[in-house]
Amino acid sequence: MPKTSKRNPAAPPTLVVSKYWIPAHCQTVQTENVTVLEGATAQISCRLHNYDGSIVVIQNPRRQTLFFNGSRALRDERYQLVTFTSRLLRISVANVSVSDEGGFYCQLYTDSTHHQAATLTVLVPPDTPTVDVKQDAVEGGESELTCVSPRSKPAATLKWMRNGREIPGVVLQQDHGKVFSVSSTIRIPVERKDNGAALSCEAFHPALDGPKRIRHYRLDVYFAPTVRIIPPTGILREGDSLSLTCSVTGNPLPLNIQWSKINDTLPERAEISGPTFQISRLSQSHNGTYLCQAQNDYGRAADHYTLLVYDPGAVVETHSAVPYAVIGGVLALLVFTVICVLIVTIWCTVRQKGAYCGTWVAAAIVQNNLLNGGVKLAEA
Repeated sequence: MPKTSKRNPAAPPTLVVSKYWIPAHCQTVQTENVTVLEGATAQISCRLHNYDGSIVVIQNPRRQTLFFNGSRALRDERYQLVTFTSRLLRISVANVSVSDEGGFYCQLYTDSTHHQAATLTVLVPPDTPTVDVKQDAVEGGESELTCVSPRSKPAATLKWMRNGREIPGVVLQQDHGKVFSVSSTIRIPVERKDNGAALSCEAFHPALDGPKRIRHYRLDVYFAPTVRIIPPTGILREGDSLSLTCSVTGNPLPLNIQWSKINDTLPERAEISGPTFQISRLSQSHNGTYLCQAQNDYGRAADHYTLLVYDPGAVVETHSAVPYAVIGGVLALLVFTVICVLIVTIWCTVRQKGAYCGTWVAAAIVQNNLLNGGVKLAEA
C-alpha cells in the first residue's frame, strides 16, 4: 500500500499554490493578465502575500528590470510606479504598442525565488477601411472594387453591402509581424441605371465596442451620352421667335454641345448658349432641319428638329395630337366588334327560327295522324 503522510494539528494552516502544499507564512506573488487597446495605458499588478520586505523586481517581456524594490531601474518614462505596498506592486505602461506585448515578470527573492508573469495583450482596432477602384465601371462591363483594412490585430472582418444585402468578396489576409492587413475584392456587372448606386464596406473587430467602421461608396458608371431636343409648342409664323433646348445626359456629362443645320449654315441671327438655341424674328428662309450633337469618351449622340415657318396670314390645319396609328387601331377594333355582334345576332336568329319551324312541323304531323285515325274509325 502507498504510504500516507499525516499532518501535524499544531502546524500552521497551508495554501494550495501550483498544486504544492506551501506553508501559509511563505511569501508568494500573483499576477493578472491584461488586455488593452493600442495607444492606451496598461496597468500591471503584482499581488504580494506575506511580504516581509524581501527584494521585489518587475521586468518587461525583454527581461529588462523596470523597478527594483520600488526604485526605477530603466530610464523609460513610459513606465511609472503606481503603487508599492506590502500587498501590491503596480506599474503603468503608457502608449502601449504591439511591441510591448508579452509577459511582465514579477519576481520575489526569498529563500526560494518566486515569480509570476502577467501577459499583456494589445488589440489594434481597424481604421475606417478604404475603397480602391481597380477597374473603371463602364456601361455593360464590370466594376472591380477592393475594400482594404491595412492594419488590425486580430485581423478585421470585412463585408461588402448593397441595399442591406451582403455581396460576397474574395478575401486576402496578410500578416505583418503581429498585425494583419485584410482586403475584400468584388466584381459586379454595371449598367447605366447603376450610376450613383450606394455600396458600403464594413469592418468588424472585437476591439470595436461601438459601431462598426463603415466606408460608404457610390458607383460611378461611365456611359455614352443621349440627346433629345425639346421642341416649341404651337405653330411658328414669320416674326416669331424659336427657342430649342438640347437635353443631354451622359457620364461624364458632355461639356461641348454642337448645334448645326443640315446642308446649310446656321442663320446669322442664331444665338447659342450651351444647350439653348434661339432665333429671333423668324422667316421662311430659316426653314430646315437643325441638329444637336454631343459626345464624351464613350460615344456620340444626336437629335434633330425640323423647322417650318408659315406666313402670318396662312391658314394651317392643326392635327390631332393623337397619332394616326392609334386612331386607325381604335377604328379597326370597333369595326371588328360590330361584325362579331352581327354574326352572333344572325346565328341566334337562325337557331330560334329553326327551332320554331321544327316545332310547327311536328305539331302538324301529330294533328294529321289524329285526323287520319278518326276517319279510319268512322269508316269502320
